[in-house]
Amino acid sequence: MGPGPVNAHPRVLRAMSADLLGQFDPEMTGYMNQVMALYRPIFGTTNQWTMLVDGTARAGIEAALVSMVAPGDVVLVVNFGRFGLLLTEILGRIGAVIETVEAPWGEVVPFDAIEAAIHRCHPKLVATIHGDTSTTMAQPLEGFGELCRAAGALSYVDATATIGGMEIAADRWGVDVVTGGLQKCLGGPSGSAPITISDRAAQHIGKRRHVEQGIRRDDITDGVGPRIGSNYFDLAMIMDYWSEKRLNHHTEATSMLYAARECARVVLGEGLDATFARHAKSGAAMTAGLRAMGLTVFGDDRYRMTNVTGVYIPDSVDGEAVRTAMRDLFEIEIGTAFGPLQGRIWRLGAMGYNAAKHKVLLTLAALEACLRMQGFALPLGAAVPAALEAWGQ
Repeated sequence: MGPGPVNAHPRVLRAMSADLLGQFDPEMTGYMNQVMALYRPIFGTTNQWTMLVDGTARAGIEAALVSMVAPGDVVLVVNFGRFGLLLTEILGRIGAVIETVEAPWGEVVPFDAIEAAIHRCHPKLVATIHGDTSTTMAQPLEGFGELCRAAGALSYVDATATIGGMEIAADRWGVDVVTGGLQKCLGGPSGSAPITISDRAAQHIGKRRHVEQGIRRDDITDGVGPRIGSNYFDLAMIMDYWSEKRLNHHTEATSMLYAARECARVVLGEGLDATFARHAKSGAAMTAGLRAMGLTVFGDDRYRMTNVTGVYIPDSVDGEAVRTAMRDLFEIEIGTAFGPLQGRIWRLGAMGYNAAKHKVLLTLAALEACLRMQGFALPLGAAVPAALEAWGQ
């Protein structure tokens, strides 16, 4: 019950046990086409280039950035937590000229501040996190892509922590590239990064296509732009791999493709609106239960992610001792924190397969018991009823 990874859905684990297929077996390429179709509604898009990058969520982030950004390009990063800082780390390694627009941890960046920063630095790309689990805040993105396009910039959103749990509306937001991960709200294991790429971004990336010599073909021509600085994360070649061209770029991670396919089937089978509502109820119940214990919830309620809640560790309590007791006595894991919040807050997740009423209630009851063991005075038995009321019981 931390900020991710979380328990995978049993259906996903069963799907991963299926036998392997060759990467160009017609059954395998059929599954690839199914994955593309299944993830379009999850991303809120009709983009043709909706597929997977093999690797954890960070692989999707790096593939997006290294394929869109060339050394010397100006990139504006919307930074309000650890993972905004990660974007600057990756961009620095690419050789980008990095500009930032920032908010304190626990807040989000105002839209007018983003607009002013775009006009100030004239970026080629504007990059942001949707939900940053380090701060538990979700950046509002309505109009974000349109703002970038009006300035002639591409846009990128990392939705690792929110995809499948909060609405992702790539087309309505006007965003060019969005990436995600399986290990949080989608209820899968880490190891595959769903991605969607607009036609506009695909054309930009295609200009940088440089096919490796051993797989050159007459029907695939190089672009005129600078070569993408990574072979493995080269989205131009990966798009050719997922297209009818079936360019032999890498060996597809077959079991992870099965997992990604089943994650999408589970979410779409429940219905996106129902999935979002379940996550919202879980987050509201967790927050209400924590407050009923007398704890202080971290961050701005207006912009809280539905699936991760931060809560201050009481001054009289050894936070790591509580986490250890939760794990040893109840087999429940809750999260620590990073950077300026390390040792100051816990982060409790309720996402994917774990965004369930009974799991939230068990977590709250266990935390109550572990706090009592530390000598923390709290209203015994108040958390679970408060959580049930917030859930709507």
